[in-house]
Amino acid sequence: MRLALVLVLVLLVSLMVRLVWIQGIDPANAAKAAVDARTTTQVIEPVRGDILDSEGGVLATSIVRYDLVVDQRQVKATYTKRDPVTKKRVSVDAKDDVKALADALGLDEEAVSLAVFGKEGAAKKGYSVIIKSITPEAKDKAEDVGFPYLQAIQTSQRSYPNGTLAGPVLGFMQTQLKENTDAAGNKSTEEVSAGVEGLELSQNDALSGTPGERVYEKGADGVRIPSAPLTETAAVDGQDVKLTIDSDIQWRAMEAVMAKQKEFKAEWVNAVVMEAKTSRILALADSTSMDPNDPAATETRYRSSTTVTQAFEPGSTGKVPTFALALEQGAVSATSEFTVPNALKIGKETINDSLKHQKFEMTAAGVFARSYNTGTVQIGEKLSDQDRYDFMRKLGIGSKIDIGLNGANAGLLANYSDWERRQRLTTMFGQGYTQTTLHTASIMQAIGNGGVQVAPKLIDSYIDPDGTVHKTEDSATQRVVSEKTSATMRRMMETVVTDGTSTKMQIAGYRVGGKSGTAQAQGDDGKFDQHTSSFAGMVPIDDPQYIVVVTMQHPQGNWRSWTVGDTFTSIMKAVLAKNSVAPTTTEPNPFKVFVGENQNYGW
Repeated sequence: MRLALVLVLVLLVSLMVRLVWIQGIDPANAAKAAVDARTTTQVIEPVRGDILDSEGGVLATSIVRYDLVVDQRQVKATYTKRDPVTKKRVSVDAKDDVKALADALGLDEEAVSLAVFGKEGAAKKGYSVIIKSITPEAKDKAEDVGFPYLQAIQTSQRSYPNGTLAGPVLGFMQTQLKENTDAAGNKSTEEVSAGVEGLELSQNDALSGTPGERVYEKGADGVRIPSAPLTETAAVDGQDVKLTIDSDIQWRAMEAVMAKQKEFKAEWVNAVVMEAKTSRILALADSTSMDPNDPAATETRYRSSTTVTQAFEPGSTGKVPTFALALEQGAVSATSEFTVPNALKIGKETINDSLKHQKFEMTAAGVFARSYNTGTVQIGEKLSDQDRYDFMRKLGIGSKIDIGLNGANAGLLANYSDWERRQRLTTMFGQGYTQTTLHTASIMQAIGNGGVQVAPKLIDSYIDPDGTVHKTEDSATQRVVSEKTSATMRRMMETVVTDGTSTKMQIAGYRVGGKSGTAQAQGDDGKFDQHTSSFAGMVPIDDPQYIVVVTMQHPQGNWRSWTVGDTFTSIMKAVLAKNSVAPTTTEPNPFKVFVGENQNYGW
């Protein structure tokens, strides 16, 4: 008995010492520890910003939705709550609330019960989902049940109201698992959405916004203590991202390239539409256009725009750098005369034209118009390899074009010192290196803009939740050729359309200039048994306002029938009509193709 008495006295003294310490010596820390044990933090998710077209039309938006969840570790089989009628606290069986929840949400009662209580014998979950992505109205119905353990987590459901329109440009969202740890060290996981492709990925920081948080105290039963302090930091919603894309032109371009892909069973067809003075991109169209609402239905490589991801040998559109540099350096003029055979031997290499033809006496402009390789290499031989390489690099070939899209392809351009014997010749007429359709458009923009190249622009501005607009920086500019060279090149491009390879690209009432291209391309087996066909043009040629470039990869059938001329004219007509561009009042002014008066030689 004495031993028992001593032990009791020791325990009592220990308790007294502890009470003195807690209440007298260190009450602040004790209170803080108690509050910390009761405190829980709930993240308030911001609403993701919209992606808008050039006129403010919504291309991507977020719809507010809620996930209903419970912490199974806190749920009690019975608990007390205040009766809304009598105001007295009454005992409640949790199963009754589960049934009421199931009825309010139209769910199976057994499924709701499993989410709330967990499987018998299994570890309780700290984050158990009853139902995902419900409307605010459904959330209110569920909360009216008064189940104290229920939490409504705000989420955003991404919606793309225009379906496939600009889908590969917009990209898409994907759900990922995120691990959370509460104040007590308990870990749980939740599903969060993040951009994984296109603008949804590259502009994620601007679109996402900043999460807020709600901090409150809860009792032992897991229910918030009504009288305890509540602190809340509001979430900052994401910015809207406004693009230069014109939805009407984007749709028309998409329809046109889809029709062309179907006509020739091509691997893909794409188009870039750009303002000639500013390089603002009005359309990036793909023949395989992903629906961001269902990205899994589209092959992986087409979930990004081929206009920036797919590089190819440009073919004769790649003659533009050779002729432009030759004019700029004064190596030739548009009327310089050349003897142009069907085949030309240079050193140990023989260069051929695609069609056999008689030997012609031609102007440099005529060589460009009829796109003869044999004449082009004669002009290219007047330039040093280093000068040609440096000029091609200056135009952007071999460098990524950053317009705010991931996966941009730089293309391939070997240093001139590494060019093989034949490659130094083929680079003169668009083979032996690769570039994207956007590269081609950028080069044509420089020619159409008086020799000044403006970096392409896709993102116009960022708009804060309060409506404040932040314009993006002006695009970088550089002069690549003189105004005189630009004017001569444009006149040569008009000759291509009036008397050269691209007469089908004429548009009634407007002066058109451009350059066609056909290049050999590798098939899946690595053999050069496929082709790439393209046309890059501008209107009106005397004062270019718009650039349209169309590229078709691996068309099937007879190469003589391949043309993207109707695709170009269809898109350009839509651009001219949308922007009310007045018809040209001046007459075409092409160069002579052949030396002498006779201009009617056959092909």
